[in-house]
Amino acid sequence: WLVARGFSQKEGVDYNEIFSPVVRHTSIRVLLAIVAHRDLELEQLDVKTMFLHGELEEEIYMTQPEGFQIPSKEEHVCKLNRSLYGPKQSPRQRYKRFDSYMVSIDYNRSPFDYCVYYTKANNESLIYLVLYVNDMLIAAEDKSDVQRLKGSLSAEFEMKDLVAARTILGIEIYRDRNKKKLFLSQKSYIQKVLSRFGMSNAKPINTPSVVNARLSVSYAPQSAEEREYMSRVLYFSAVGSLMYVIVCTRLDLAQAVSVVSKFMINPSKEHWQAVKRIFRYLKGTCDVGLIYGGDRECLVSGY
Repeated sequence: WLVARGFSQKEGVDYNEIFSPVVRHTSIRVLLAIVAHRDLELEQLDVKTMFLHGELEEEIYMTQPEGFQIPSKEEHVCKLNRSLYGPKQSPRQRYKRFDSYMVSIDYNRSPFDYCVYYTKANNESLIYLVLYVNDMLIAAEDKSDVQRLKGSLSAEFEMKDLVAARTILGIEIYRDRNKKKLFLSQKSYIQKVLSRFGMSNAKPINTPSVVNARLSVSYAPQSAEEREYMSRVLYFSAVGSLMYVIVCTRLDLAQAVSVVSKFMINPSKEHWQAVKRIFRYLKGTCDVGLIYGGDRECLVSGY
């Protein structure tokens, strides 16, 4: 792989805007709820070397890669015509390239999420596409519409067809089309997190936090021994891993994790014990997830 040294770039000189949108997890869940309710076809694609498809707007030069210098012209530089891995604007240019193509084939960009695209099929049903960097889900009523979109994308980009969607962003997708049900689980991700933080063999527990427990900043490490102990604890990473579980499928952890996340600057052993309790709860509930579908009307319900 050839990777440019983007860390040497200077804002306003060889890059300007670098923001690149990705689909919201909320949008993915909404799409999967629609797929379950309407029993739509759901397939997945992966764009190979997505970053190489972007077209640069700035004038950028790079030194010749080591081992590939032209003899007697070692002082010459290369002018980049397309984006590479490394430059700060590559993600943005990659998105703009894909977005312009989707618009060119008459797909509408959602005003609520710029990585959700849709259009009407010949039978007036909708075809959906959601994009997260180089992963995408396609949903449609008719399988031929899915195949037609796949063909169009493959003609423009180098694609890897993953056929029926099984997982996206660490979320496992299971379907029972006879019952029009779709189940989302993060079991594999949760098991990896438990293993990483040494909680794979922990004793399961029924609740993520102690009733009426009151954690406080007053529990901050008091002794040098405790400060040294907590310096080796990956508290920040543990809470971050739990937050990702909440964002995707496990909303039942929201309150417990919001409490322990308040003490990431200077956590104590008491705070760490609270985090480990959440891990113990996950140990016993790693099969829990979200279920969409059934015979009920496809409407948003609030509680």
